[in-house]
Amino acid sequence: MVDPIQSTEPAEDDVPVMVLKKSEERRLMAGHLWVYSNEVDTARTPLGQFKPGDQVAVHSSRGRAVAMASVNPHSLICGRVYSYRRGEKLAVPLLAKRIAAALALRESLFDEPCYRLVHSEGDWLPGLIIDRYGDYLVVQTNAVGMEALQDDIAEVLVDLLKPAGIYLRNTGATRKLEGLDEMEKCLYGDIPESTQLIENGLKFNISLKGGQKTGWFYDHRDNRQLLQKFCRGKRVLDAYCYLGAWGINALAGGAESVTAIDSSATAIEGARANAELNGFAGHWNGIKADVSDQLRALRDAGEKFDIVVLDPPAFIQRAKDKRKGIEKYRSINSMAVGLLNADGILVSGSCSHHLTDTELQRAVLQAGRQGNYGVQVMARGHQGQDHPVHAAIPETEYLKAIYARMLR
Repeated sequence: MVDPIQSTEPAEDDVPVMVLKKSEERRLMAGHLWVYSNEVDTARTPLGQFKPGDQVAVHSSRGRAVAMASVNPHSLICGRVYSYRRGEKLAVPLLAKRIAAALALRESLFDEPCYRLVHSEGDWLPGLIIDRYGDYLVVQTNAVGMEALQDDIAEVLVDLLKPAGIYLRNTGATRKLEGLDEMEKCLYGDIPESTQLIENGLKFNISLKGGQKTGWFYDHRDNRQLLQKFCRGKRVLDAYCYLGAWGINALAGGAESVTAIDSSATAIEGARANAELNGFAGHWNGIKADVSDQLRALRDAGEKFDIVVLDPPAFIQRAKDKRKGIEKYRSINSMAVGLLNADGILVSGSCSHHLTDTELQRAVLQAGRQGNYGVQVMARGHQGQDHPVHAAIPETEYLKAIYARMLR
């Protein structure tokens, strides 16, 4: 009997081989970048023979070389494709090539160095996220293969951008799926407590170390700019306001006033400071409260607004949570509609990739009908161009927004 650890499959330039079951290469051949553990022929190439972070040649059951991938034998997504070139290593040369290509796209799109520089699979760098805030970069490595390359990533970024500092912000639920611990540290230079970014011509101070995710949510940039068109003279409610991005964009569009709600005292104070920074302090009112509770309180007090913006956290983290998550979207949208004046506008967003555009629109429609409104969809929004979608991976198209007018 052949020892399964001593694979009899041919190597490619001393690169280990991972063999797929019959026909399981089809999805990869169509462009997808993920190999699932149940697609691997473990009789021929046991997952246990690979170490987390190993780089392998993926072969079809007939021995056809399909792609190069980094491996995590302990994850459902056990392989992440990073190249179609035979024997190519995921190392400094390829990282430099891909990050330079990502940079070229962003520099063609934005006048200010404030954007998501690398969007994981969307930039063919699976598990890597980099946000740029002028002279500072925040990095997340959410896959084992990228985790092992942190120093190489920092080397490429220093050579390419000469930043003042690079901060590693490895937090979040995604890491648990990869078996990775949470950690934060400075990879290069010095990191201040806060820095400033520019979005849609507006200034925002953010915390590089203490903020949510990587400090800012660039993905809604275009949707916030679109909001400006509807706001002149309007009274706006900004729910889940974080650091005030939606509300301050509304004021930039001529809103009369903004009431902003968030459960975080730090976020409320940051949003207030950002409103003041942009000259809107007299038009801003921040409320620290649970959003659902505060929406009910405003409703009971008879408050009405011309525009309500809902930008909640992901209510559906996993597919099995979808039914409960959809109910949360329905509930929060119903409460928001109840606070609108006749002909008011609901801007409803979702960052749950498990929720489709159609399902979000259905939640908005049901909320409108519950209030006896006719629902007029004026626009739809998606993630910005610095969050490119991988054409073969639906999960990379996660963000959506609906602008709906409630008609009597």
